[in-house]
Amino acid sequence: MSRAVYIVDGARTPFLKVRGGPGPFTPVDLAVQCGRPLLLRQPFAPEAIDQVILGCVNVIADEANPARVAALRLGCGAQTSAFTVQINCGSGMQAMDTAYRYIADGGGDLILAGGTEALSHAPLVLRQDAVEWLAAMQGSKDGPLGKLKAAARFRPDFLKPIVGLERGLTDPITDLGMGQTAELLAHLFGISREQADAYAVESHQRLARAQAEGWLEGELVPAFARDGTVHDHDDGVRPDSAPDKLAKLRPVFEPPYGKVTAGNSSQITDGACWTILASEDAVARYGLTPRAKILDSQWSALNPAIMGLGPVLAATELLKRGGLVLDDIDLWELNEAFAAQVLACLAAWEDDDFCREVLGLDGAAGRIARERINVDGGAISLGHPVGASGARIALHLVQAMERHGGELGIATECIGGGQGGAMLIERIANVGAAA
Repeated sequence: MSRAVYIVDGARTPFLKVRGGPGPFTPVDLAVQCGRPLLLRQPFAPEAIDQVILGCVNVIADEANPARVAALRLGCGAQTSAFTVQINCGSGMQAMDTAYRYIADGGGDLILAGGTEALSHAPLVLRQDAVEWLAAMQGSKDGPLGKLKAAARFRPDFLKPIVGLERGLTDPITDLGMGQTAELLAHLFGISREQADAYAVESHQRLARAQAEGWLEGELVPAFARDGTVHDHDDGVRPDSAPDKLAKLRPVFEPPYGKVTAGNSSQITDGACWTILASEDAVARYGLTPRAKILDSQWSALNPAIMGLGPVLAATELLKRGGLVLDDIDLWELNEAFAAQVLACLAAWEDDDFCREVLGLDGAAGRIARERINVDGGAISLGHPVGASGARIALHLVQAMERHGGELGIATECIGGGQGGAMLIERIANVGAAA
């Protein structure tokens, strides 16, 4: 029998915008900075955790299996198993989903699950011809003269490495950058540059308001750098963002006529997020107060060239399985990879032909009102630390439902490579005040 699975607590670090060099924290540093205060406020010892599951895409060489390294640094004990998951943008949600299924099936009672990413620490990669030159020089068996001959084939451009992140953001099947897939969706659904810029401005305004009103305090924990700097807020927000300012930016992926710019795309960011998932037995044993219940989850796949529509496929399957329609969902968190991509998802649900031919519905699914989606901004203003974002949107969905009084919410994201993930979450009614 499937057991109930609850989200009992969670926290995240501020999301820190990448500014041209390695940031103050590695992926594990971020996970530890986030996890320590979260675990300190629990009524159980870290050793009580059955398993630690962490999403991370850009694992650095010094932190193989960052979940295990973080678990040990957090004091979970040598006996606690830990593993890292990677499904690109959905990694943090995949960690939560894996924990959810373990607990539902009786494979654990208390699991720490989340995601971390330090995109500022993405490795530099040598060009293939530079690698071949190094291999030839090191592998020469003709003595010093042979090595000298090989060394003579050196070219200055061998010293110009490629940031690994740049290659990671290009789909190897379609050879399209992630921004180009958003351009394709903008074309297919008639999303204008003005619409994309307006959406981006709204994202920044919503996050700025949430910061000013203190609505993020329940999920944010500060991160302390080794030099003593305290990072206590998401630093990529631009409260003065305006359509006329964004209109001056050039298209990044399809110049000169493209719709996707640096201003209406998600920011490259470092950050981490953890959630604590528990069974009813763990809730009773430790006197925990559940904040939300995970009802269902779904992973879907589609052509990588239109990967941004992944949320539509995944969330629609959740709705079908639960006998629900769009209007039954009080709040949505749809990760803002690109403004055009979010708007294309919303347009897809309103498109009669798409819903019939692709989603198998009788007609258009309907409209999601803007006041019910990404109510406090998203990755355009917050940033998108890839491995952490899926956990962040799920945790914030719980936080937002507690504030607004909603009962049902869906957190969903598109995933590079042509996939989508979605999680259906029910707020526990005795937590938070109705608004």
